[in-house]
Amino acid sequence: MSRTPYNDVVLVCPVTVPYERFSEHSAHRWLGTALRHLLQQSGLDKKAVDGVCVSSFTLGSDTAVGLMQHFQMSPRFLEHIPMGGASGVVALRRAARAVQCGDATIVACLAGDTNHPDSFKNTVSGFSRFSQDAVYPYGAAGPNGSFALLTDYYMRHYGATRADFGKLCVAQRDNALRNPYALMKKPLTLEQYLEARPIAEPIHLFDCVMPCAGAEGYLVMRKAQAIELGLPFVEVLSTIERHNAFPEDSIQYRGGWALDVAELYDMAAVQPTDIDFLETYDDYPVINVLQFEDLGFCDKGAGVEFIRQNSFTIDGSFPFNTSGGQLSVGQAGAAGGYLGLVQALRQLTHTAQNTQVANATLGLVSGFGMINYDRGICTAAAILKRGQA
Repeated sequence: MSRTPYNDVVLVCPVTVPYERFSEHSAHRWLGTALRHLLQQSGLDKKAVDGVCVSSFTLGSDTAVGLMQHFQMSPRFLEHIPMGGASGVVALRRAARAVQCGDATIVACLAGDTNHPDSFKNTVSGFSRFSQDAVYPYGAAGPNGSFALLTDYYMRHYGATRADFGKLCVAQRDNALRNPYALMKKPLTLEQYLEARPIAEPIHLFDCVMPCAGAEGYLVMRKAQAIELGLPFVEVLSTIERHNAFPEDSIQYRGGWALDVAELYDMAAVQPTDIDFLETYDDYPVINVLQFEDLGFCDKGAGVEFIRQNSFTIDGSFPFNTSGGQLSVGQAGAAGGYLGLVQALRQLTHTAQNTQVANATLGLVSGFGMINYDRGICTAAAILKRGQA
């Protein structure tokens, strides 16, 4: 069954609230700052925004509804999207359809979290009922052990080495050095990567994201509104979303993208070779490789050779995670699921400054979220195009 395209719905105003390693402020303040930046960049009054999508892990007892009271807003469309790294694309899908069918006129998509010294520990300790029942009693705590399991499996079955994963981390750091928002400001060599201290074998220090505080956001509206406001815009060619894919797999070696990748390209009427850059959710390198494969850039198991054939830098072959990704920018909680999408909007509006990919016209953004022991259960992706009036 063919789906209705996203005609006349566009994305505008990518914003980032600069990240901080630790913050005494609440998530509410980070999200509110992102909203303020959206209003300033668009020139809109807050009352013009009649839809909101929110993703955050550190709102405490509040949800999106409570946040609206804090913001003194009264939207007619509201979504709370607790899907971690898939949240950015999922928010895009929800917001685009709301605008398309008239349930909202302008939707602000916001993601952000604070990072007190104990924030990450508290988030992990109550992350899911599954983890509390089936993982923590055995001494495993947090995502490092889970991704070590996935990384070890991939290395054993497909011949990947730590140097292969290191090449991705080094390339992303090279990209991050051109990004003023990145927290990682020092160059990273492959030798430094390989010699870094172990965290959970085979994962070492530079395989792991660094939790921080920050926020990201963008607006969704009709094309005519963007033109009237004089805003550069990005068109949505296609999206996919899948949850709890392949539950029969004994361990995750593929994600939900693999079920829907043909639809992703068919709806956009493009091929993987047409894509100018790729932005993926990248809390650990192995997940990047799964996305290379499941999104059709190479066959399953061929990710190793794909890594060895490309540079992944902004000016090199296959520009990838051009902001530096979470591994070198930092992971601001749920905002990590927006990082790639916001960067893609900058690329396609040609406002990415030093991280700009020359002549970028088509970009693919992929999200992955909610890790439970041996797998992440939320996946999403979108193909976006530089807009033309």
